[in-house]
Amino acid sequence: MRIDSKEIYLRSLEISDAEDLLALQLRNKDFFVKTAPTQQEDFYTLDCQLEYIKRGIHQQENDQRYGFGIFHKEDSLLIGNIMLAAIMRGPFQSCILGYSLDQQYNGRGYISEAVRLLVDFAFNELKLFRIEAGVMPSNIGSIRVLEKAGFQKEGLSRKNIEINGKREDHLLFSKLVEENETVQ
Repeated sequence: MRIDSKEIYLRSLEISDAEDLLALQLRNKDFFVKTAPTQQEDFYTLDCQLEYIKRGIHQQENDQRYGFGIFHKEDSLLIGNIMLAAIMRGPFQSCILGYSLDQQYNGRGYISEAVRLLVDFAFNELKLFRIEAGVMPSNIGSIRVLEKAGFQKEGLSRKNIEINGKREDHLLFSKLVEENETVQ
């Protein structure tokens, strides 16, 4: 599956992306560790990245998670990833949004565009009602991304996720289908 915009595109990760995904993780290890969930050391191996992609393919087939690579259109370089996880159907029709972007591509609007594309996909294609996202209070850039995409702050989840070996609070944001401009 592929979703295009002007400078980037989102594409479901494939087995053939494992080496590029590992390179992205290794290149940004010191950067991602500040805001991403704590990983075991074997996370930084090709086998682990292959397993992550295989699990993602299975979860997408079962409507549980939709994970995409963020690719730069000019050179098709994998510069990040973005996902809709913990999809709940029935009366909930909700999910959790997560994303990361290569440090050298921060500040160019790519993650804002990726969020916009995936929000549209969630509401228009998956027919979800609510998207949630959590962000550390110190991650001002990510807070701005969510606010720019029309997410509203709902509250604080105390000691929500282990980040770099320490339980961290997260601000909770959400966006509802009726708040999205491009719902069809």
